[in-house]
This record gives sequence, C-alpha cells and structure tokens, in this order.
Amino acid sequence: MSDRLASIRRRLSELKAEAVLLSSGADIRWACGFTGSNALLLVGPEAAHFVTDGRYTEQAQAEVRGAEVHIADNGLFACLGAHDLLAPYTTVAFQSDAVSVHAQASWAEAHPSLEWKPVPQLLSRMVAKKGEKEAKKIRAAQSVTESVFDDILDLLAPGVTEREVAAEIVYRHLRRGADAMSFDPIVASGPNAARPHARPTDRCLRKGEPVVIDMGGVVEGYASDMTRTVALGDPGAAVRRAYAAVLEAQQKALDAARAGMTGAALDAVARESLGEADLDAWFSHGLGHGIGLQVHEWPRVSSSSDAELPVGACVTIEPGVYVPEEEYGIRIEDIVWLQADAAENLTQAPKTLLIS
Repeated sequence: MSDRLASIRRRLSELKAEAVLLSSGADIRWACGFTGSNALLLVGPEAAHFVTDGRYTEQAQAEVRGAEVHIADNGLFACLGAHDLLAPYTTVAFQSDAVSVHAQASWAEAHPSLEWKPVPQLLSRMVAKKGEKEAKKIRAAQSVTESVFDDILDLLAPGVTEREVAAEIVYRHLRRGADAMSFDPIVASGPNAARPHARPTDRCLRKGEPVVIDMGGVVEGYASDMTRTVALGDPGAAVRRAYAAVLEAQQKALDAARAGMTGAALDAVARESLGEADLDAWFSHGLGHGIGLQVHEWPRVSSSSDAELPVGACVTIEPGVYVPEEEYGIRIEDIVWLQADAAENLTQAPKTLLIS
C-alpha cells in the first residue's frame, strides 16, 4: 500500500496540487486497503490521513495501511477541518467524477481559502495496471463464475423463467464464496436476448431459442464478468451462423489484444471480423471495458477510445450481435490480462455453442 500512496504523491506536481482528496470507495481501497463503505483519504507529500465514521473504528485500525486513522464524530469532511488536516495546503485535487456538486460547494464554503482542483479519473491509469496478485484475484473470481455457469446448465429447460435462472445464479455465487454480485445477472431469452442489457423477466425459456447469460461475482474485492450464449435445442441456421461469426470475432480480438494498442484499434478487430459476415451493423456496443475492484473501470475498449491500453490492464472482450427482427441475440465474453506482447485469458469456460 505504501507504494500506491507513493505513486499518488508522485502525481502531485503533475496535478499542480499540494494534496489529493479521495472519496471513491474503490480507489480508497486500492490506495490504503480499507474495505468499508464510508471514507475519505487525504494524501499529501509527507502524510496521509484516513477518515471514517464510528461504525468502522476497529475495521479501519485493522485494514488501513500508510495513513493515520481518524474517526469522525460529525461528518467525514468536518473531521478534516476539526483536526486542521487541510491547513498545510493551498491547492487540493479531488475526484470530480466521484463528488456531487453539492458536496464540492460545501467544501468550498467551509474552506474558502483553498483552491479545489477537479480532476476526473484521477487514479484511473494507476488502478488499471494490475500486478500478478490482482490478476490472480480476478482469475479466482472468474473461476467462481465459471463453476456457477456449469451448475446452471442443468437448470436451463423450456418452462423455466429467466428470473428463476437469475435467482439461482445469485444464490450459487454466494454459496461458492462470492462476497457479492458484480452486477445483477442478465438472463435473456428469445426476443429479450436482442437487448444487450435486458433484465430477467417472468418469460419462460422456450425450445429452439438462444439464451444470453451475463454474470459475475466479487471475490476478495475483485469482480468477475462472463457472458455465454446457450441454445435450448437447435436454434436454426441463422443463429448458428451468427454464433460462429461472434466467436470468430472474439478469437481474432483475443489474438490481437496487447498493451500499447488503443481501445479503438482493438474494437476495430472484432468489428471488422463481424463485418465480413455482414453482422457489424448489429454490434451495438463497445468491445469491452476495464475490470478490477469495480466491474466497469477505465480503460474502455470501444470505437471512441483513443487511449492506449496499459500493461497490466484487465479488460473484457465481449463482441455481440443483437437482431430484434429475428428475435435473437448472441454475446461471448472473456477477461484478459494485457501484456506488452500478448494477453492472458483469465477465463477458461468453453465457448462452443452449447445446445441442450
């Protein structure tokens, strides 16, 4: 954790600030190890101060590394003022994408002599670079999700509802050791599968339809995210052809993925592959996103992202096609760990079209 605080301190001159105030729970966890839900972390050139409330007194003492712990009696920000922790500084950078307008206005009112410097994605590039320990945790979380997928295959049958399958996904993640879900699972059949982020409904699965299942759990703070598409009986030639095209597009992106290329360049690999099958018009979202302590992190892998993908980033590779007129959708998603010359796939679940 001391290395992470040091990396924040090295950014102070670049930010033209004397201190950084963190309010994002995931970034605070990354910086000092605290896993609770209410905290601020003030990082200056010499000292770091962590503030939480009385619910987390013992937890903070046990978890926080590299920062002095303060327990607030009347609001976290008020505690900074009560202990004069902001007094040494004239310019403080803060996470403008994690602070409400109201909160920032109240900070400025309480400390009118301070210059508050809004910085979006303040730690994004640092957090994106995962070491072996972090990649191992994501791999472990993905392994739990893969085992849940194996479990639920026997449950998929005509007459079972999307909502029932989703409930089993949540239950089985928690039973297998997940701390929480990364997100509410997607179970989308037939026409619902043509919506990339469909919510599970009381619609019954039907024979001959593809079912898109997107799910993930949190293990030791790190998220998994995996999508597979299963068919209940033969889904027909059009769906089989589309599935083969999506699988080929994903494999080409997996083969091409490496640090140093832009998110747009990697997205283009899959998009061009789908274009060869005349299906690119039905690929309506980006190819992927960063993942770690949050299920959606920087960097984005999309046609609008010109940022270079850094060494160590874990990103999803998830091409899909969604055809409302023909009432089907297909998505296949893995997580990869990017290196300079290749990418390691952290997902082992098979991807051949499963027809039950």
